[in-house]
Amino acid sequence: MNDANRRWFANADAIAAFLSGANPKNWPSAETKQMMHDHLNLTTTEVQAHLKGDWAADIAAYEQVHEQILHMADMLSTGIVNQFPQKFK
Repeated sequence: MNDANRRWFANADAIAAFLSGANPKNWPSAETKQMMHDHLNLTTTEVQAHLKGDWAADIAAYEQVHEQILHMADMLSTGIVNQFPQKFK
């Protein structure tokens, strides 16, 4: 599990670096990396609750994942609009 978790977070870091490189003004490296890590941590919490059969915690964690992914989508879409404002009149 430790190796899989390390690779999972390394992949998130690579995605964050790619996104930040593509749009550094709107997706700063540290903020984008934190967003990715938050998502993985919340997803881990959800999976752990599910595996334990703790359905109340599973549902609560799912709601947190859902809320966080909506914020991620907003950050990404806002970054695209800000990077290419002429395309979004």
